[in-house]
Amino acid sequence: MIHVPVLLKEVLRELKAEEPGFYLDCTVGVGGHAEAILKQNPGNRVIGIDRDEEALQLAKERLAPFGERVQLYHGNYKDVEEILESARAVFLRSGEEEMKSNRAYLKGALFDLGVSSLQLDRAERGFSFQKDAFLDMRMDQTQKLTAFDVVNKASQEELQEIFSKWGEERWARSISRKIVEERKAGEIRTTGQLAQIVQAAIPKRFQSKGIHPATKVFQALRIKVNQELDFLKESLERVVSFLKTGGRLCVISFHSLEDRIVKDTFLNLAKGCQCPPWFPTCVCGRKPVIRIVHKRPLTPSEEEQKENPRSRSAKLRVAEKIST
Repeated sequence: MIHVPVLLKEVLRELKAEEPGFYLDCTVGVGGHAEAILKQNPGNRVIGIDRDEEALQLAKERLAPFGERVQLYHGNYKDVEEILESARAVFLRSGEEEMKSNRAYLKGALFDLGVSSLQLDRAERGFSFQKDAFLDMRMDQTQKLTAFDVVNKASQEELQEIFSKWGEERWARSISRKIVEERKAGEIRTTGQLAQIVQAAIPKRFQSKGIHPATKVFQALRIKVNQELDFLKESLERVVSFLKTGGRLCVISFHSLEDRIVKDTFLNLAKGCQCPPWFPTCVCGRKPVIRIVHKRPLTPSEEEQKENPRSRSAKLRVAEKIST
């Protein structure tokens, strides 16, 4: 298994990682982006967070040469505020005096919202329909809820809502009905079983060439099991509060639901005044917190897409803190 960090050159450039400072990798994975940030400047420090304990162990081994310049934490990005305060205390004890006076100590922050190669390529993790395996899909193996639980216990109405909301699946109703019918004969235990059921529920003439018909259903289940989008907006806002003036926030998304949340959050933070347009003067007193660096998201080059096909749907949005 080889993990290739997506949009690496663009991330390093947009974070201005050649400048020394504290950087947050909110979805550190196996440490590809974090390693590159640390190599950019010997004065760089990285705080890494991930839900996947296996990935964190690999990141720990990969980043070991950087010693105390790295702090890794097992957790969800919804816990980012507590983790950043804990990291601040650790760095303070190691003599980082500049952190004493200001909560906003980050030079840059990164969210890479994609599923890692570690998760996709390990059949036993149950993320992919390419290999038949138990329906797991947990990013955090310590949590109880699995895709098996959702598929076998949710009602037809609940399944339809999951597939429609999180997968934007046109055939959510017929797929959920088919799953409930199949459950009468026995549990749906594997990714292969589920993929076949979904394929059978969608008329062949409406199945896209080159895209497996179960793709959206698997996306929806993964999002549901891991609550991937439930805390994204709040987490982005909290991270911005820890950025220094001029600090950059980079977010890589891989599907429209993620990207929409990131885009709307950035627009809201960049807007400032929230008063109704008919108010003669502002009474809310709200000021813009960030500026959006690029009007359109950055995307992988043709060369990167050829070398790493999984990067094709990636979009990078960048914001810069303008006030603390």
